[in-house]
Amino acid sequence: MENYKKIQDKHEVKKPVFKNCLKAFLIGGIICLIGQCITAFYIHFFDFTEETAGNPTVATLIFLTMLATGFGVYDRLAQIAGAGTAVPVTGFGNAVISSAIEHRTEGYVLGVGSNMLKLAGPVIVYGVFSAFIIGLIKAIFLKLGGM
Repeated sequence: MENYKKIQDKHEVKKPVFKNCLKAFLIGGIICLIGQCITAFYIHFFDFTEETAGNPTVATLIFLTMLATGFGVYDRLAQIAGAGTAVPVTGFGNAVISSAIEHRTEGYVLGVGSNMLKLAGPVIVYGVFSAFIIGLIKAIFLKLGGM
């Protein structure tokens, strides 16, 4: 057993952890910078404030991610950046459209419709449920005279 462990350690490919973290940080930062530019665009050219520009910015980022995934660009970027593309909201858009593309041959209802949210569905449910609980706690505090 000990000999096997030595042979395994000798032939194991070392992962460049620092390099991978740096790439994820840079690509994730660029995605966030693009999001900030989109927010500035909505504030400057449309009648949005800093508070109201967030929703259209998120929708635009998800739309752009879905287009990039459909054309195969986002998947190549994700192979380079790793978690840098999975963590921002663009990872959500990629998960939804990838499932839809994968199951499109099974039809629109049984393929795309039933499989599109398999990966992203639990995230949506968790977000909605968490927002409900936080809203309920805030309402109770406000009713009791707090905050």
